[in-house]
Amino acid sequence: MSPRRSYDQYCSAARALDAVGDRWTLLIVRELLAGPRRYTDLHADLPGVSTDVLASRLKDMERDGLATRRRLPPPGAAYVYELTSRGSGLLPVLHALGAWGQAALGERRPTDAVRAHWFALPLLRALEGVGAGEGTGEGEGGLVEVRLEEGRFHLRVGAGNEAVHGSGPVHGNGSVYGDGPAPGVPDVTLVLDTGTCTAISRGESTVAEAVRDGRVAVSGDGTLAKALREA
Repeated sequence: MSPRRSYDQYCSAARALDAVGDRWTLLIVRELLAGPRRYTDLHADLPGVSTDVLASRLKDMERDGLATRRRLPPPGAAYVYELTSRGSGLLPVLHALGAWGQAALGERRPTDAVRAHWFALPLLRALEGVGAGEGTGEGEGGLVEVRLEEGRFHLRVGAGNEAVHGSGPVHGNGSVYGDGPAPGVPDVTLVLDTGTCTAISRGESTVAEAVRDGRVAVSGDGTLAKALREA
């Protein structure tokens, strides 16, 4: 393993960039916020990264205490990578970067890849704006299933998810979001098209506005569903 490069500056921002400033590292964190992922899954959802660079970044993240590698028990028997609590603590950083970068998102270019779950963090950030999941108990909900043409994914917001607000561990099983339908019965289900989801991601519309305009269909009986319908 090559030695870690450093800015050699006594500054917390410089120290942080020593660990996450290399190309692809924060996007790997984005993917691992969905929970444990196999190397092949990471490579598939990071179009453009070479196998050598991905392997190198993952080794660096292990060395710097951001991620760990473990073997799944049979019948899986595959190796997966997952974030440590320190790695999970980068969620607010990705939120801030996403908010800062949304003005540069613009129209999708012909060369731009897209995955349905890449909308998860922008939607999670947008849901905070309507007070989603602000209850005090774990049982109050906060599990959201999102249905797009490209596929489904789910989010975990609200009670118990302190990492969304910049403190504490990531919710539950270590994931903030995940591909596919929600595990169990979601507190709320959102059905919308990609254009609406893109507008929310670019900051051109709030979730509440899209719900009021009929561009987002809300179903569910929990506190979160009620908050969205009344926003």
